[in-house]
Amino acid sequence: MKVDHYAVFGHPIGHSKSPRIHRLFAEQTKQSLAYAAQDVPAESFVAAADAFFADGGKGLNCTVPLKELAWQYADRLTERARLAKAVNTLARQADGSIVGDNTDGVGLVNDLTLNHGITLPGSRILILGAGGASRGIVGPLLECRPARVTIANRTVYKAETMVAEFEGLGNVDSSGYPELEGRQFDLILNATSASLSAQLPPLPANLLAEQGCCYDLAYGTQPTAFVIWGIAQHASKSLDGLGMLVEQAAEAFFVWRGIRPLTGPVIELLNGECQAASPALGY
Repeated sequence: MKVDHYAVFGHPIGHSKSPRIHRLFAEQTKQSLAYAAQDVPAESFVAAADAFFADGGKGLNCTVPLKELAWQYADRLTERARLAKAVNTLARQADGSIVGDNTDGVGLVNDLTLNHGITLPGSRILILGAGGASRGIVGPLLECRPARVTIANRTVYKAETMVAEFEGLGNVDSSGYPELEGRQFDLILNATSASLSAQLPPLPANLLAEQGCCYDLAYGTQPTAFVIWGIAQHASKSLDGLGMLVEQAAEAFFVWRGIRPLTGPVIELLNGECQAASPALGY
């Protein structure tokens, strides 16, 4: 039986859960495929991607620090990848061309709404950080018609620039952290990497509305600093990004194979495992 080949590129990549997730998806859906992790620094990306696809590879996931390079590499982009200016999924087409997609935002939305029952329409959403992680989620969040999405960043100009690119999709504004004083949000999303080093942005008190939720896009073997902060703020739910990781992988699997795997059993399995590994930083 012919085996189709897929891989995740990143640097570092040893921590990646993606090979295991996609093997579980393949077993569940009875698909014949192999999925490997390859350590690829930024300066080697184009050569490595060329070699992978020339050797018959069907699709790639790209994580830190390669998402912007993958965006440039693709021959064509989906609309969500074009807006995000970052690609985490490359798919080789029958004509040999490469399509770039970004499944991060839909992965987040699916985890929030389907797995955790969080209501997005009409909600007040705060995104912490205006970097690449934020870019992938703003568009899909705005498609859910929240009352408003606010992007807060230490360097306000970066948040303002992002708002200018997405304001045609819905109500979105920018803020520095001090200017958040007196405002409240139903959902606060941490898209910075600060909490993995036990740090937090300078957040004012009473930022989270009653029954509000907190969600850290990062995940680790222990609760992140932001998840702990959310618990201290009496969030109704304070979650890490492991579910988003599995959901974005499921969307990539669908892009490649045309089949949607069940994510619940995989999330339950990964959450149930107590591993001594160091915190994961990407896909």
